[in-house]
Amino acid sequence: MTAPDAMTDVKNHPDLALALALADAATETILPYFRRCAVEWKPDGTEVTAADRAAEQRIRELLSRERPDDGVLGEEFGEHPARNGSNRRWVIDPIDGTAAFALGLPMFGTLVALVEGDDPVIGVIHQPATGETTFAAKGSGCWWRPSPNESPEPVRVASPVRLSEAYASTTGPHSSDIQASDGQIPFRLTHLIRSARRFRFVGDCIQHALVCRGRLHIAWDSLMSPWDIAALVPCVEEAGGVISGLDGERDQILSRRSLLSTCDRNLHDEVLRVLAPDQKR
Repeated sequence: MTAPDAMTDVKNHPDLALALALADAATETILPYFRRCAVEWKPDGTEVTAADRAAEQRIRELLSRERPDDGVLGEEFGEHPARNGSNRRWVIDPIDGTAAFALGLPMFGTLVALVEGDDPVIGVIHQPATGETTFAAKGSGCWWRPSPNESPEPVRVASPVRLSEAYASTTGPHSSDIQASDGQIPFRLTHLIRSARRFRFVGDCIQHALVCRGRLHIAWDSLMSPWDIAALVPCVEEAGGVISGLDGERDQILSRRSLLSTCDRNLHDEVLRVLAPDQKR
């Protein structure tokens, strides 16, 4: 694809066009709640709002009409199985970064992915509050649209660097040597902070989108679910990046409980070594 023809090719790729439309529909539902929404707490201690539920319900309604045989997996309403032999499943997170959304911060995203078998083949990372969208389809590259009124442009990860030259991020200190609850792996965040050239906390899906655009070299999350992961995989890989769990495994990526995105295989391996808990070194 060339940049001027990007949206033409999207229209010729019906599943990608649908994924983008689903993200837009979620935005229409979410934004009226933004900075006006009460917060509830789930049994696992994470936040949820009426916007999360309403946006996911809207996406599910559209999918039931447009792709009735495909399965759906979402954070708020669980799994709806595929029918009639379909091996396809839409994996959605209406608000990835509910903690930021609940604070009134614009650093949250809507994630929409299509998974065939166990392989994520389409991913959309949309930022409702800013209008930015990063999206990819397997074999078609990764694209960034600055706003709904602008044309998409192709994006690539940054050139390879050593860790000492890298810009790194994570969502928060949970499951790390700074803060780990019972049963969580104490990944060595302090070692990464000291080893990277620059480190920032950049929330949730947005940090992985920044890896796709070459703005960050490293993004990692220590606690993930399938709906957090699925949309990120095509975007990072189609941008030329490397993605895996923090165990280094790419196979069965949706079942991994953590995620690392980087711009280069050598850097990826170096980060895995640095983050590995002491007892596993």
